[in-house]
Amino acid sequence: MHSHSIEQWTHDHAFLGEKHDENERRTWFVVVLTLVMMAGEIVAGSLFGSMALLADGWHMGTHAAALGIAAFAYRFARRHLGNAHFTFGTGKFGDLAAFASAIILGLIAVEIAYESVLRLITPVPIVYGEAMAVAVLGLCVNLASVWLLRDSHDHHRHGHDHGHAHDDRADHDDDHDHDHHGKHHHHHDNNLRAAYVHVMTDAATSVLAIAALAVAMYSGWVWADPAVGLIGSVVIASWAFGLIKTSGAVLLDVRADEKLERVIRSRVEVGDDRVTDLHLWQVGPGHCAVLLSVVSDKPKQPAVYKRRLAGLKGLSHVTVEVETCPH
Repeated sequence: MHSHSIEQWTHDHAFLGEKHDENERRTWFVVVLTLVMMAGEIVAGSLFGSMALLADGWHMGTHAAALGIAAFAYRFARRHLGNAHFTFGTGKFGDLAAFASAIILGLIAVEIAYESVLRLITPVPIVYGEAMAVAVLGLCVNLASVWLLRDSHDHHRHGHDHGHAHDDRADHDDDHDHDHHGKHHHHHDNNLRAAYVHVMTDAATSVLAIAALAVAMYSGWVWADPAVGLIGSVVIASWAFGLIKTSGAVLLDVRADEKLERVIRSRVEVGDDRVTDLHLWQVGPGHCAVLLSVVSDKPKQPAVYKRRLAGLKGLSHVTVEVETCPH
């Protein structure tokens, strides 16, 4: 077989999200915004003595680091897209970054809770007017960051055609019973989701800081500032746990989609053909790989079973093993 004929049966493993490059640019821009506001809030919080403002500034710094991880993950995945050392491409690198970001988010929650408890025990005088002004400015920057990342937060698909015996992923319409497959969590770009959660955390903390400052200023309840910090730490911790759960599931190759798995079985199991083993996992945002074993009294070529799977959204890499039933 000549080399030019072999090439038509090979394919790449480019399993990146549909808006990978756009998301990378947006994330880098948000990193810059966050760093600028971080510096302003830390200085202002120190000068005006606001725990809520200091907490917002310091955890903004860790958010900037986490957002930097997300931006680097996009860059790394893009630059190493064709690197053969990555068996199924670099599509899951964003999930690794998201998992790291979630850990950072959890540490932020612990730090805010610790500092808030200290301030409850030993209250610190607050210069309310100046602190409020900086907190409002921080909220504006947070909302701008949320707006930058809003469009791409839901889900991503990316289409590739591979003319290989082990890959017959389709770009056609899906079965009616799988119309909502693209809405499942495994289609999310968890790296972008991590960035989105971080800026949402910033925005929520800014809102809480403003509320705490307002309550403390008009009521004289100095404890309101650190108390709100404790509430914010609980909210942040819950978001971190959710992000750890979803990104960790992808990294551990948890079953990507039970509904898609049922559709695959129903398409393949025609006549005497039976699926004896099926593995379905995510290899990138909007991309799943499937490995299945088929046993039959009258086995067909693997290409026949791959054609039966044509049209399933997000099914990017298909490998079929066929066995003859001895009885």
